[in-house]
Amino acid sequence: MAKKQDQASEIKSDSAQHPVARFTRYVEDARAELRKVTWPTLPETKKATLAVLGFVAVMAVILGLVDLGLSALIKSMLS
Repeated sequence: MAKKQDQASEIKSDSAQHPVARFTRYVEDARAELRKVTWPTLPETKKATLAVLGFVAVMAVILGLVDLGLSALIKSMLS
């Protein structure tokens, strides 16, 4: 229970701080979190990029074919 009270008082003190101090704390916390990140290697990044580009190309072809089919269907219904 004391832990919740400590958290509540910490939240209140954060909201009472000056906006610049809150922003500074936010930036420091963000930097601390970014240090914990395991960044991908260059080969992993290249593989992921190629996978995304391949998926986008396949989806573009599929959606293009669907669009052509629906366009032809609507043209035939309207003529």
